[in-house]
Amino acid sequence: MEKIIQITAGRGPAECTWVVAQVLKKVLEEAQEQQLETVLLQREAGQENGTVETASIAVKGKNADQFVNSWIGTVQWIGQSQFRKMHKRKNWFIGIFEIEPQKNTSVSENDIQYQAMRSSGAGGQHVNKVSSAIRATHIPTGIAVVSMDSRSQHQNKKLATERLLKKIEGETLQQLKNHVGKQWENQLNIQRGNPIRVFTGSDFKKDKVTKSYKGTRQKLRQDLRNENN
Repeated sequence: MEKIIQITAGRGPAECTWVVAQVLKKVLEEAQEQQLETVLLQREAGQENGTVETASIAVKGKNADQFVNSWIGTVQWIGQSQFRKMHKRKNWFIGIFEIEPQKNTSVSENDIQYQAMRSSGAGGQHVNKVSSAIRATHIPTGIAVVSMDSRSQHQNKKLATERLLKKIEGETLQQLKNHVGKQWENQLNIQRGNPIRVFTGSDFKKDKVTKSYKGTRQKLRQDLRNENN
């Protein structure tokens, strides 16, 4: 089983990018402890040294699903800013989201259709009379390129194939960017009220989960008072 997660500071300040870097380390360490395979797919450095704007990780293994679910959500760090010592804010939030794997666009020779055509433009009578230009079309996607650089049809076919593969690669990369871009919109929906994990201090120690139940205990006490009144 393979899962892909994105750790992002969203539009948060430098402090959040520092938190992303720390969480990235924690995720990789914890995955190793659980004997899960991880692949760092993408890592975008932040403006400050040692910080990370966003990172995408593929997690593989028997319990990858359970591991990923334990991290997905908002992560809170409680601590003094590493970059603005006089800053009063103590709570910083980042998001961890799951990304659906993209289908790989593998190009088979059978998927490429070649069409000979006459070259256009300047070049003399030879260019106009001989069908030396080649149009290469990737049938599954409809992406097409034309090569008329050479008088040799064989050479143009080779050039057209190279250009087509490069164009398909570019289209695939753009699709991936758009895909991640949609996930990136999740940065606007980071929930600050219910963090999945809480860390504290410059040493980034994991905080006890009991803090999450404080509101619940208060509500139970209030309910009991209301029943007794």
